[in-house]
Amino acid sequence: MLHYILQVFVFQLLFFTVYQLLLKRETFFNYNRVYLLGTAILSFVLPFMQFDVISEQIPSVFRMELPAVFIGNGNPEVANVVQSLDPVLITQSSVDWPAVLLIIYGVGVTVAVLVFLLKLQKLAVIRKSSHLSKTLGYRIYEIPNSTEAFTFLRTMYLGATISEDKKEHIIAHEKVHIDQWHSLDLLFFEVLKALFWFNPMVYIYQKQLQSLHEFAADKTVAEQDKSAYYQNLLSQVFGTTSISFINTFFNQSLIKKRIIMLQKSKSNRVSALKYLLVIPFIAGMLVYTSCANDTAEISSTVNSTAEGDTEVMQKINELSEAIMKVGNISDEEMKALEFLAAEAKPGDKIYHSVDEYLTDVNEEGVPLSTLDTFPVYPGCEGDNDEVKKCFSESITKFIGNNFNTKLGDDSNISGKQRIVANFSINKIGLVQDIKIISDYEALSNEALRVVRLLPKMKPGMKDNKTVNVLYSLPILFNIEE
Repeated sequence: MLHYILQVFVFQLLFFTVYQLLLKRETFFNYNRVYLLGTAILSFVLPFMQFDVISEQIPSVFRMELPAVFIGNGNPEVANVVQSLDPVLITQSSVDWPAVLLIIYGVGVTVAVLVFLLKLQKLAVIRKSSHLSKTLGYRIYEIPNSTEAFTFLRTMYLGATISEDKKEHIIAHEKVHIDQWHSLDLLFFEVLKALFWFNPMVYIYQKQLQSLHEFAADKTVAEQDKSAYYQNLLSQVFGTTSISFINTFFNQSLIKKRIIMLQKSKSNRVSALKYLLVIPFIAGMLVYTSCANDTAEISSTVNSTAEGDTEVMQKINELSEAIMKVGNISDEEMKALEFLAAEAKPGDKIYHSVDEYLTDVNEEGVPLSTLDTFPVYPGCEGDNDEVKKCFSESITKFIGNNFNTKLGDDSNISGKQRIVANFSINKIGLVQDIKIISDYEALSNEALRVVRLLPKMKPGMKDNKTVNVLYSLPILFNIEE
């Protein structure tokens, strides 16, 4: 969810940056309105748009291949050759951060909704104190003792003290807001502000749309009598109602910008080609979403004309059914499955049968001090001492990141708990012979699950031959009361 929120924010920021740099100064006000509304909505949709055809065109050299994970279980028996790893310290915090964040989000939504309701109430109070003066396909309410002027949906509000010579221009201006349904744009962003109150881009988008609404209305009215309309804007010293979803005429912070925009020459049609520049941005975002969320789905196609493939698939299905019927499989069977699933790497020893593999990998481990080369965790480099240190640090980080720290809540376990995980890195770099020692079955099962997730490694070497290396990993699980 956090990744989605960040994507939406970044996409909106990029779209708005394009607007600020290329489109803001153009007089295509309606096009800009469509752009802001469209990109705001598109930013919420793009993270869900994933196209396999895009990810397939990205060369494999640019893709990150995760190492295969092989699992096993067993019982190491030679204690005097076991290498002890640094303890893994795992602390369960008493603070449930996901729940806390959810509460904060809920409070924010509640406050945003209440603020919106207060604005509606403020508008209702103004309407109640006003009286209906005209109905011309839309309603005009006069506000007693006021110089305010604004529009909401198809209702116009005018201060009773506004002079008659100014009312003509103001009504024409506000009528544009009504005819073009500008209030719906602002109400849409009010909904977004309630749901995504933490996203500053929503507020920026809404404010920019309010300016565009004024520019569009000014342009329409000024076409009739630009000089008189200028004078009308320059003489404004009126107040305004601070409600974010109404279109107000007397917004002094906007008047200067409106006058400047009215003085601008009409943008030529060639400038409209700038909107095409958003296409590469959208294409780049689609590439990102298609590749960032690329989850390779393994599909097996059985060719009816290829008798060998059909037979293999039948055997796999039979094996799967047999495993499901038995439920638990033995250590030897697990190792045999590892052998069948292992990906061959250059330099790996070639086994001609499962029995040959089982005979080989079941040899006892050798003392670490006699090794020529230590087992290497993926990404570790350097001499034996550096590889050994990196191996221990990587294992510690991996276990800490993957261990379920909420286990204490689910299993009624408290205090400091010690778990010992014994395992070996076999001759092809797989984790096997896992044995977990713990006072609680839930902790044992969780430790077994995480250790089984360890990636394939480069095996240890002795006398130019790969050998089994045994390890002991203490895990200290501290459940804070």
